[in-house]
Amino acid sequence: MFPLTFQRASLSAVATAALAMCSPAQAQTPPELLQELRSMQHELRAVRAELEALKRQQPVADSPTGGSTWSAQTAPQTPGVSPAPAVSGSAPPWTPAPAMAATEAPSGVSLFGYGELTMSRPRGNTAGAVATARRGVLGFAYRFNDRTRMAAELEIENAVVSASDQGEVAFEQLYIEHDLQDRLSAKVGLFLLPVGYMNETHEPTRYFGVHRNLVETAIIPSTWRELGVGLRGTHASGLRWDAGVVTGFDLTKWSSAGSSETQASPLGAIHQEGQQAKAATLATYGALNFDGLPGINVGGSLYNGGAGQKQPDIASPNASVTLAELHARWQSGPWDLSTLSAQGRFHDVSTFNATAAGIANPVPSLFRGWYGQAAYRLWQQGDFSLVPFVRYEQLNTALGFAGVPVGLAPSIAPDTRVWTVGASYYLHPQVVLKIDSQRYLNQSALDKLNLGVGFHF
Repeated sequence: MFPLTFQRASLSAVATAALAMCSPAQAQTPPELLQELRSMQHELRAVRAELEALKRQQPVADSPTGGSTWSAQTAPQTPGVSPAPAVSGSAPPWTPAPAMAATEAPSGVSLFGYGELTMSRPRGNTAGAVATARRGVLGFAYRFNDRTRMAAELEIENAVVSASDQGEVAFEQLYIEHDLQDRLSAKVGLFLLPVGYMNETHEPTRYFGVHRNLVETAIIPSTWRELGVGLRGTHASGLRWDAGVVTGFDLTKWSSAGSSETQASPLGAIHQEGQQAKAATLATYGALNFDGLPGINVGGSLYNGGAGQKQPDIASPNASVTLAELHARWQSGPWDLSTLSAQGRFHDVSTFNATAAGIANPVPSLFRGWYGQAAYRLWQQGDFSLVPFVRYEQLNTALGFAGVPVGLAPSIAPDTRVWTVGASYYLHPQVVLKIDSQRYLNQSALDKLNLGVGFHF
């Protein structure tokens, strides 16, 4: 058995390493770093327990001041916060540098964030070019102890927020998380749902293309968060599961006068975002991911919840929504290949559509989409790297309309089919310059050239 002084030194070294590595943005760190951090936390707790047992077996030497030389109760606590782990493959394997490094004050408060600025020019229409400070996000967190923490993200969109501007300010996350066991945690508050690849992990340095892909924006609403309670468990085999109860959608937000927002994203138009959310009927979600093989992630999720919210002023108070998705990703050497498919359904909306007969945009019975994407690290030198990519997407936000009388239903539009070809040039793993060209195969008026810059810290 090693001397007690050696045990003290070992524990101090482990605690110091844990202190240095922990940050409030583990939700944005590469999976390998996250697993290493969690393993270190488990080892630290085990060492503490062993030290306590050793102290009970041996007399503790007095220090020159008359007190004990070291006490397990005064061991340094790991500061910061530990939000939900990132989806495997959320960051390119060729950018392993610590991501979302936080600035931490001695009090345990930590800061992190990201930003993106974009410019888009429609093909052949220079006058239609638009540039904007698309997003700026400041995150802050606090670790109360090694098991309980809070995290929040405040987002500003399009630079300016006022009654006459198109900007928006909102809490993207605001929750408390607690480790029930070493591999089981619970959270309560406003948090992002574990659906697809981009909903939880959407920093501009972590996805290809200037803009977020259409499927994970139109079919799965982008940065979809709800108020509720969630559980996350992990297993040594690489299996990760999520489950929870949250607020649902609000069909009273559906515009019967015709709205580009409902056509662009049916769920995005009626999500509640934690603002005076109607909660007469709640929703449940579940997700399962396997990360047990290097460079491979396979998973899916299922959501089901109320949309009518039993409101007396709409014709379908019991309306509900189901959304399911499957995804897979393979990263090996310079290659990064991924695919995702999602499908949603509205239930019990026939009366709503029949009552509003003749409206330009009835509630669709079905909406779905999928994409396939390939990226290749063409060049790398130090922090610099060049990664071209190509992505194909196919989606439709309105496939059929229940309850609409024959002859009054809108025509079902053909699927939107888009090729996006571009490249990401990394000045640093946390700073990226982007360019891409999008070609809409059946809507050439939407073709555009996009430029962007993104960063996270």
